[in-house]
Amino acid sequence: MRIVVMGAGSIGCHLGGYLARQADVEVTLIGRPAAMAVVADTGLTLTGGRGEALRIAPEGLTVATEAAAVAGADIVLVTVKSDGTRAAARELAPHLASGAVVVSFQNGLRNTKALREELPQHTVLAGMVPYNVLQTEPGSFHQGTGGALMLDDHQSGASLVAALAASGLRVEARPDMREVQYAKLLMNLNNAVNALSGIPLRAQLSDRSYRTCLALCQREALAAFRAAGVTPAQLGPVRPTFVPRLLLLPDALFARVAKSMLAIDATARSSMWEDLQRGRLTEVDSLQGEIVALARQHGLAAPVNTRLAELVHEAEQTPQSKARSWPGPELLAALRGSV
Repeated sequence: MRIVVMGAGSIGCHLGGYLARQADVEVTLIGRPAAMAVVADTGLTLTGGRGEALRIAPEGLTVATEAAAVAGADIVLVTVKSDGTRAAARELAPHLASGAVVVSFQNGLRNTKALREELPQHTVLAGMVPYNVLQTEPGSFHQGTGGALMLDDHQSGASLVAALAASGLRVEARPDMREVQYAKLLMNLNNAVNALSGIPLRAQLSDRSYRTCLALCQREALAAFRAAGVTPAQLGPVRPTFVPRLLLLPDALFARVAKSMLAIDATARSSMWEDLQRGRLTEVDSLQGEIVALARQHGLAAPVNTRLAELVHEAEQTPQSKARSWPGPELLAALRGSV
């Protein structure tokens, strides 16, 4: 089976590296020239997750920088940022084999729809990565949180589900991926809070003031979801509608009753934090921005998500030498002032 990863950043290299462990799977990574040059030279090192460090030698992977490398692929995993989805699809279109299956493993709600519109002759499936992966150094990627990959329960995806499971990754085929994606969006609203905090996820989620910021974001999101007739899937032990109340508990009580939420690698941070550190644009418009748009569509306001998106955009335009980290009480005050 030939699998190609389009947009091989942290998530793409993580998935591609695991899949490349199998003798009967050929993996090609398509990514930025500098990143692919490192993989071609040193291979990949994957840490965290459920096992010991995994090292994939350079000869275990094919690397490329152009979409033409997708020719002949059975499955294409799309892991580009949301704002690059349509461009990636248009680059892929001339080179895809007629029976190729395309799978979106991206944040946000609109990527699968966009891929289907751009690639109408192909089967496009929705996937979800529940955990955090960051690049620790060139060619090395660390999984800081846990959970099972999820994928549309469709016969065209059965071989990928089997390959992911055989590679050592947890994976579930789900009949409710639309609801799963809404649930993931709720979780991802914390990306902006973590990025602005400047501290690791575990420390940030251990602080009630930061958790209150997230709770305010989620309350606006849940109101918009109700107006849209959407019920997000329950992906953990707590119903999504109850999570904002849980987040508001005092720190000591939260630590006792929400152990699973704090079962995070001490160094893990959000991918949005990494984007700001590297001077890249973030996906905040596909996260907070999605809530703002959905709320507006149904005659609601989402001032907290609006303000948080504004703060992230300001951070995107700030040189790293002048970047600030927001203490929890100050960030909370800034968000409450927007209401």
